[in-house]
Order: sequence, then structure tokens, then C-alpha cells
Amino acid sequence: MSAGAEIKQELPEKPVRKQQQRSIRTQQKLLDAALEAFSENGFKGTSTRDIAERAGVHHPLITYHFKNKEELWRASADRIFTQFNKALREAREASADLCPRTRMASMIRAYVRCSATQPALHKVIVQEASHPSSRLDWLVERHLRPLSREAVKELENVQRQGIAPDGDPALLFNMIRASAGGLMALGLELKGTSNIDLQKQDAVEALADMIIQVFLPNKAPDNWRELDRAR
Repeated sequence: MSAGAEIKQELPEKPVRKQQQRSIRTQQKLLDAALEAFSENGFKGTSTRDIAERAGVHHPLITYHFKNKEELWRASADRIFTQFNKALREAREASADLCPRTRMASMIRAYVRCSATQPALHKVIVQEASHPSSRLDWLVERHLRPLSREAVKELENVQRQGIAPDGDPALLFNMIRASAGGLMALGLELKGTSNIDLQKQDAVEALADMIIQVFLPNKAPDNWRELDRAR
């Protein structure tokens, strides 16, 4: 085959790649707009037309990319939890060789920072947790329960080493989660009543510091490495 023939074969690929890139950008716009709309108005109170307007795309593109509102809701939840879990995983890996208090503190700080950048996530959870639904069941099974399971393991370890308060580790995890994500979901109210602006980085870091101080009040014991190996 000649060089000219090879060039001719490569040329049609460029429009296809551009089309794929446009499609990806459209999906991202729809997912961002959907998460924002669902967090503000709930699933039933959100229309696909409203989502399309927020995204700045033609309404039929929603059914083209996601079939229906339910699938779009799940896709938007998947996307935000993927980002969220990635940040937590990176925090855990970066502190893997450090003492258990530092590891747990690193994960808490990552949780608070993610909650600050994506307050819509916890607003959606609050919306869905207000009544039974198939969406809540899906959210629990696919994302919330696995997240809780991993966090509880870490908390059991810091409790056993005397770093965190005694008690049900699952309850402790949810108290930490409410202190972070719950406050972010109440951001507008906190700013109005307490002049706390959780859109400011210093306020976010102050919140993370306080959560760590409250829920991890003690230092790791000197033999923490030995205790870690016994997990």
C-alpha cells in the first residue's frame, strides 16, 4: 500500500473523533446539569427539559444519550461517586504507611474537601433519603453501603487503638459524614445564620480540622504498627 493510500485511510477518522469528543462533552454537560437540578428540586420535581436548558443542549439529546430521566439520575450519581471514591482512595494510598490516626485524618480531610467541591452530592442523598424508593435502594447498594463498609473497617482500627471514641463504628462514621456532607448541604443556611461560608477554602479546612479533633481526640499508641498488623 502506498503512503498516499495510508493518508486517505486516516482522514475519515478525524471527523469521527471530533464527533465523539462532542458527544462526551454533551454527556458531561447533561450530567452536571442533572446533578444540580436533582439536588435542588428532587427527582420528581425535575424535568428533563429543565436539565436540557441548564446544560444548554437540545432536549432530544437526553433520550439519545440516557434514554430517560431515571437513567440520567443514575448516571449523574455514578459520575459524582466515582470522583468522590477516587479522592478517598488517593488519600488512603498516600497515607498508607503512616500511623492510623494520620490515615483516618487524611481520609476525613479528603471527604470534607470533596463535599465542599460537590455539595450537590449530599443534597441528592438527603432528597432521596426522605422517603423509600427504588433510587434510594440502588444508591445504598451501589455506593453508600460499600463506602460505609470500608470506612467502618478503618474506624474499628482507630477505636481499638484508643484514637477514636468507643461505640458503634457505623454510627461514628455517619456522625462524621453528617458533620461534613450535611453541613455542606446546609451551606446557604449556615452563611445566613452563622456567617460561615463553606465556599471559602479556609472555612473548609477549619471544618476538617474540627471534625478530626472531635472524632480522633487521641494520639496513636507507640505500638501502633504492631496493632495494625493484628487487624
